[in-house]
Amino acid sequence: MKDFRNSIKRWTPPSNWLQVNTIDAHAEGEPLRIIISGYPDLPGETILARRKYAKQHLDYIRTALMWEPRGHADMYGCLITPAVTEQADIGILFMHNEGYSSMCGHGIIAIAKVVLDTGMMEIKEPETTVRIDTPAGLVTAYARIENRKVTSVYFRNVPSFVVALDETIEVPDLGKIHYDLAYGGAFYAYVQAADVGLSCAPDNQTRLIEKGMLIKRAIMKSRKIIHPFEKDLNFLYGTIFIGPPVTEDADSRNVCVFAEGEVDRSPTGTGVSGRLAIYHARGEVSIGESIAIESIIGSKFTGRVVGETEFGPYKAIIPEVEGRAYITGRHEFMIDPDDPLRNGFIIR
Repeated sequence: MKDFRNSIKRWTPPSNWLQVNTIDAHAEGEPLRIIISGYPDLPGETILARRKYAKQHLDYIRTALMWEPRGHADMYGCLITPAVTEQADIGILFMHNEGYSSMCGHGIIAIAKVVLDTGMMEIKEPETTVRIDTPAGLVTAYARIENRKVTSVYFRNVPSFVVALDETIEVPDLGKIHYDLAYGGAFYAYVQAADVGLSCAPDNQTRLIEKGMLIKRAIMKSRKIIHPFEKDLNFLYGTIFIGPPVTEDADSRNVCVFAEGEVDRSPTGTGVSGRLAIYHARGEVSIGESIAIESIIGSKFTGRVVGETEFGPYKAIIPEVEGRAYITGRHEFMIDPDDPLRNGFIIR
């Protein structure tokens, strides 16, 4: 039988096809598809300005890479951009099934792993610093290095703060729900899973999505979500359900339902940051004290409060979150302009 492999290797797509190259990774189970070439340069002096341009003019690339048939309803990705501040090494624009997020903890961990392990940036033992401009501000990642390989990454997040504690809202089909509202790079409503009759188990994913979205929409209708400095960040990103841990070395479990019903496979770095702000506000976590939060699949992030600050009208903390990331693939995606499904579709 003829060996077709050499013919396939020699094949090149037509010149009018869009080709996008990515490196894929995951951080504690949550995917990150990192665009490294094929995406047009973004104009703008800030990451938020570039985010706005991408949303208005290039959103078809996001949907093509995040949605089926190249992605799936829970896909997550990012674009590496030039830095916009003197302190930063790179900039980053996050994307998902609904649009573009303001900050992403698992994304910071994964991007630090990728840029160092692949040689995009110089690696230094025992620790290498990567400074990243995000839509929410400058985030600094610290990669722990052994034998010239990243073993884990911790990052110092933007100031995180509590907006409200012990709030109550009437949610259609659920009744009265108690929640806390906090910001850790994005705004989240924190709800005890037991209050909606569920545990934070994988078997409950569909019901967690349904109830998480009901809570998110009800809160969005009931109150304004206001960032102290950036109006583009004035939105509720998701609902985080909290439950007891399954493993002995964790303090609790997070299940984050965000964007348009995505479920984070990791414990959610920005969500852990917000939880640290809540615990600190209640006097339950002191500066320097660590907590371990597990995800819906049992993977873990460690979080700690490293300082206090003020952020606009809020008393805030400086959180650090640590986890692991792994590279899963290198891809060349092709978009045929004649394909009627070239911009993707999504099925939940």
